[in-house]
Amino acid sequence: MADQNRAALDWEDVRMFVALARHGSLSGAARALSVNHGTVSRHVSSLEAALGEKLVERRPDGYVLTSAGTRVLGAASDMEAAAAVIARGGADDHPRGLVRINAPPSVSLGFLVERLAAFSLRHPGLDLDVATDFRSVSLGRRETDIALRYARPDDGEVVARLLTPVGFGFYATAAVKACVEDGGAPVFVSFDEANTHLPEAAWLTRHFPRARMGFRANHHIAQAMAAREGAGVALLPHFVAAAFDALAPVRLDPPPPDRELWLVTRPQYRKESAVATVADYLVQLFGDERGRFGTFVR
Repeated sequence: MADQNRAALDWEDVRMFVALARHGSLSGAARALSVNHGTVSRHVSSLEAALGEKLVERRPDGYVLTSAGTRVLGAASDMEAAAAVIARGGADDHPRGLVRINAPPSVSLGFLVERLAAFSLRHPGLDLDVATDFRSVSLGRRETDIALRYARPDDGEVVARLLTPVGFGFYATAAVKACVEDGGAPVFVSFDEANTHLPEAAWLTRHFPRARMGFRANHHIAQAMAAREGAGVALLPHFVAAAFDALAPVRLDPPPPDRELWLVTRPQYRKESAVATVADYLVQLFGDERGRFGTFVR
């Protein structure tokens, strides 16, 4: 009986399940598919009945996959990718489909968006979704296809490749720089309260515990903009500061440490030609422009 049920799977059930797994909520899945949340719930329940297994569990903060759901999601996502190829007119030698890239705002806004936009013109079959804000996403739940991270992940079944070390420094306008280097107490531009857990914010608080945080913003690009207007000294990646002509390096001790930028994908990403194409491009791109990230170069 179980085999007969599995042979009679409804594609709409599978599609709704993938969306729920990806978005973690009925409302998110419903918005993505332009249906109501009751439709999503009904189709997921239908899939669970057909498979004879519980695939998702409802929790206060949303839906999570069961072990069976995690196992089914891989095959279901493959079905989704195959359906996209069919909808586009069948398989060919060109990569096709949606690829979602999640990266820190400094990397996406300060480096990736412009280059990936140009890359997309060379691959018209690819649809690129580039996150430009901080998001907590899961590769296992297919919430993103490629993640760029300032730290190597230490859990989960993922493939992680080091892209480049990223150097950090203190930056301010010439007037603020002169004041600080003449012995004035630095006023810093740092992260907002929602992001004080981030390593740069924690490092700054630890080494300058009595310093005033005169301006706060939620990512490095906004912080660089504030520092450019004279709001204070910002702790920035060198490649971000180099894009702002008004900013100059400020000598403060201790100097901030470098970080490492990693590219993270699912183990089976090579089976997804669109994801593999973008991942390979990113590895080559960061290799070609590695010098941009290590030192302050304008």
